[in-house]
Amino acid sequence: MIITIQCKDRVGLVAQIAQVLAARNVNIVSMREYVDTVNNNFFARLEVNHSEQNIALYDVLQQILPTEAIIKINSEIQKNIVVLVSKEYHCLSDILVRNHFKTLGAQVQCVIGNHAVLQEICTKFEIPYHFIDHNGIDKQNFEAQILSVINTYNFDFIVLAKFMRILSPSFIAGFTHKIVNIHHSFLPAFIGASPYRQAHQRGVKLIGATAHFVTNDLDEGPIIAQQTMPVNHTYQPADMVRTGKEIETAVLIKALQSLFSDRVFVYDNKTIVFD
Repeated sequence: MIITIQCKDRVGLVAQIAQVLAARNVNIVSMREYVDTVNNNFFARLEVNHSEQNIALYDVLQQILPTEAIIKINSEIQKNIVVLVSKEYHCLSDILVRNHFKTLGAQVQCVIGNHAVLQEICTKFEIPYHFIDHNGIDKQNFEAQILSVINTYNFDFIVLAKFMRILSPSFIAGFTHKIVNIHHSFLPAFIGASPYRQAHQRGVKLIGATAHFVTNDLDEGPIIAQQTMPVNHTYQPADMVRTGKEIETAVLIKALQSLFSDRVFVYDNKTIVFD
């Protein structure tokens, strides 16, 4: 069982939490904690054993923690996800392979695409694929069709695995900190379209990728994971794209596995990630 706590800091918090658990014969297997001394915020992730005596644990913790503490107790480790895609296969294929061999840390419920090109690979992995064409309809109707599909599934997160459509504020509002995007750039540099061409024109020596939560501000949501790779003057845009796809795949899976194991805390527009 995983317990996560986010609250204001004060002297003795760790000791109080440990005492509450010990009194209920709950053993702490591992604990990670961090204090943001600037804003006086406390973050903790505890992995504990599970027993029938843990039913009232939330209420007891709430009593001893500061007001407005955010407490989550998760006994169901495996998460469920819905994946949204367009045409690019590299991130989706990595997710499907890991899902097939049960190393993803989550179960893919379905894949939704605004193009039909990735349906074949989903069929091979026996994952439901829903093709929703964005052509000829407005964004409101397009997103309404997406919602009608995803609402038939039980899921924890929506993963944008190279989904090349901008979601509306009304759509995003229904899934706060539940939508994860992989951006083909080391944010905040080269926001928007054609980042590798922008990078090539600028003559950069590093390219990268960023996995982040989706907010109303394009490509500016809380960052979960990032990675860079050195390049040089011999790299053409096509070389950067090829290298970038490798980075995107690695960064997205790193971010997802942190999320799936309850290691990510969001505060303001930043994250605390216990690697």
